[in-house]
Amino acid sequence: MHLLTNRNIMLANGENTTGSGNFASTVCNCEWLQSYFLADDETRTACVHGDYITSLNRKMFSLNVPFNPAYSDRVSDECKRQSALFFRSYAASQLWALRMHDASAKVGQGILNGNINQYGDFDQCLNIQQTLHTDGNAMGETVRGRYCLAEVQPTIKPNTQVLKHLFDLIQAHGMLKSNLNDPGHRVPRFSTVHWALCVPAGCTAQDIQLSLGEFLRQYVIDTGLQTEVKVHPALCQTKHYIWREYFTDRTLLVWYGFLLYGLLVLASTLYDLKFQNKVEWFTVFSLIKNTRSILSFKEERNDIACVHGIRFLNAMLLLIAHKSMALFFNPYVNRTEMSEVLGQPWTVIGRAAAIFTDPFIMFSGFLTTFSFVERLQKGQKVRLHQEYVGRLLRIVPPLGALILFCTFILPFLSNGPLWNLVVTNHGDICKQYWWRNMLFIHNYFGFKNMCLTHTHHVGIDTELFFVAPLFIYCVWKWPRRGMIGLVTIALITTVHRFYVTYSLRLANYVYFGTSVKQLFETADFMYTLPYFRVTVYLMGIMLGYACSKYKTMKLTEKQMKIGWYVSTLSIAIAFFGPAPMGSMHYVYNPMHAASYAAFSPIAWCLFFAWTVFTAHLGYRNWVIDLFSWRGFRITTKISYAIYLTQFPIFFYNVGRTRTPQYFEFWPAVIFNTNEYLVVFLSSFLLTVLFETPFINVKKMLFSSNRHAKPAAKGTGSVRAGETPTDGTVRSDIVDENDNIHSSPYIHQRPLPGQRAAIEVHHHVPQRFHVVAAALLDAKMRVDRRVTCRTGQVLVLPVRDVNAGTEVPIFLRQTEVDQEQLVAVPPDTHQEVVRLNVAVDEVFHVQVLEPTDHLVHQHQHGLDCEVSAAEVKQIL
Repeated sequence: MHLLTNRNIMLANGENTTGSGNFASTVCNCEWLQSYFLADDETRTACVHGDYITSLNRKMFSLNVPFNPAYSDRVSDECKRQSALFFRSYAASQLWALRMHDASAKVGQGILNGNINQYGDFDQCLNIQQTLHTDGNAMGETVRGRYCLAEVQPTIKPNTQVLKHLFDLIQAHGMLKSNLNDPGHRVPRFSTVHWALCVPAGCTAQDIQLSLGEFLRQYVIDTGLQTEVKVHPALCQTKHYIWREYFTDRTLLVWYGFLLYGLLVLASTLYDLKFQNKVEWFTVFSLIKNTRSILSFKEERNDIACVHGIRFLNAMLLLIAHKSMALFFNPYVNRTEMSEVLGQPWTVIGRAAAIFTDPFIMFSGFLTTFSFVERLQKGQKVRLHQEYVGRLLRIVPPLGALILFCTFILPFLSNGPLWNLVVTNHGDICKQYWWRNMLFIHNYFGFKNMCLTHTHHVGIDTELFFVAPLFIYCVWKWPRRGMIGLVTIALITTVHRFYVTYSLRLANYVYFGTSVKQLFETADFMYTLPYFRVTVYLMGIMLGYACSKYKTMKLTEKQMKIGWYVSTLSIAIAFFGPAPMGSMHYVYNPMHAASYAAFSPIAWCLFFAWTVFTAHLGYRNWVIDLFSWRGFRITTKISYAIYLTQFPIFFYNVGRTRTPQYFEFWPAVIFNTNEYLVVFLSSFLLTVLFETPFINVKKMLFSSNRHAKPAAKGTGSVRAGETPTDGTVRSDIVDENDNIHSSPYIHQRPLPGQRAAIEVHHHVPQRFHVVAAALLDAKMRVDRRVTCRTGQVLVLPVRDVNAGTEVPIFLRQTEVDQEQLVAVPPDTHQEVVRLNVAVDEVFHVQVLEPTDHLVHQHQHGLDCEVSAAEVKQIL
């Protein structure tokens, strides 16, 4: 074999280029061999080896007829010429021709079990490269292999009942129906047969489609079958195809951009590691700082712990559902058995993906509303431009980085039979329509032409966030009429969702036997449009307003039982109600689909809304405790990145798949730990590199604008120090407008070192000092020379301060409840002579009339209960 490979021995005699496979017996041309080899023994040995190869070819390789790329008379001349070379070489048993035939797909076992997708040998075909010396061409001609994955759509003729059962087995019971015209980059063309052909590179996709189409039309005559063939140019690949076709100047520019950004991150990390006295702006991109932020279990201010667990639950359910859809791209030797396993009601976990994103939309409305209403109740201004810019700073960098990565980097990381369909095809779409994603309008243009289709939820949520202030203001300004208006809009959208689903015969639930066309129409006409998703967002707005208004509400035991019973029943109906639609024998009913699309989002979110509301009131049970596990705080911080990265990783693995697999549900879906681990690690990297740094930027920009004043309004000096220190108040807490990692909820905490009685009334005098000397360090005192009136500054003379970076100044009450932090010199030899704190915004300090009193609640926290009193802001 080695001899035949390296010496290009021509063992030709009696070739056939018709593709029939009836080759004449091939003999060894000993005269040619004798002219090539000097020794007679080598000549005789070569003849014997040539006879062995000829016999092996006739008895083994030629059991399956080689495909003739020039079967059709309409193919190109180059394809005809290279096909003739292939058949002459094949008849001569040349190794490269045998490898080309061997790399093509063959009819295998298990056809009635759905083993109809054959990928051949992808790598062997691409590695074929042979130089042939022909008459008139002394330099020789190089023939390379081209791997084409042809798509064949088989159908049975009408009134062929005998074939119906067999065809049903071959097509895996029609679990997901498709045709050649369906888009295949987001949802697989499950009913289409994928068949690999290895042909000479001189034959194009159009040549293969013409020849295969004509051959199959002749082949299936009198069988009751009909076939349609399509060979997409992107699925016909040669070696280094990606680098030749996709590598451009823009690709190189993006690579350099990621490299420069990586150097920026590295420099920020080294700065954070090496220096003690750090400029905070220089550590914004530090991996050390951002990793600590992500992995911190610290409970943030205004945090409702159970929200994190609810997010994690829905994120995992969505991950499993998306993985289930990605599995349908892969070829399985037991695909019919797979459909029988998945054609059962319990597979609702993978079919109800549409409702798993609804809690995220609801919580978005809830957190935004709670944050806005809290500030409006305190008389603070809601700066909408800061809210909008802050949100864009958080969501745009990870989204933009992912688009650039999937468009200009991911296509070059691997290859495979479906690589161009599920990886580079997304990149091509993003090259044209990336700007729609950056403007958050991509969800209006349909799945087929959407860059990274799974990001439609980001567009919906952002669009609803931009219009949310209008709804929130109406509820705040006119509570009764505002609530009635929100309920009315929610009812209208629910009814409209029902009507559109019923009239257009859509399917928001992936029932057994649904079609790719139906799924795309559902996405285009309903699922990706914010108008049809606004119902649960309005539920979040109403929940946020209720939580801000009824902080101390008490529920009776009967009310609690009814609430948990109704909410549990609602989530059970939403989850298990459509289970029969997953059965193999289910027949589509538009009434079922419309009812599910209209009411399941409400029922699913109602349980989580009730859980959050009761947790907000201070009630506990095992459900709230389970969702409140502190480990979920980390998953919340990377939940956005998990949503972004999962499909690129799924498609990466689908595109690299080269051989059929054996399907088992638990290892493939539930316990696919390797793939899920990669998703979580990639999400962590995306968060630490592109999300957390810009959250830091947002906080620094807006906290400085909110809490700082120019130095002209307050003077400060440092004796025995080299660096002057201003009197700016610095806040090290999470911005209360941050709807990402903390909830805008004032968590009641016990006082330090105290256990509260059932109810303690503290009568508050007309006027009291903001800073109590007893609460400060022994060497610190309140400067009585300054009267604490509106518009004036608080002066805190501090003497002989020991080493430290912060001096706490406790505001609002004479007992510790809230703190603001003031930076002071860190060196022990420095002394603060006078530190003036310029105050511009309200720091939750109020003057209470004598009729007001503080109530110590059962939750061991302090609240202000107003009895017809007037509350005045003094700062």
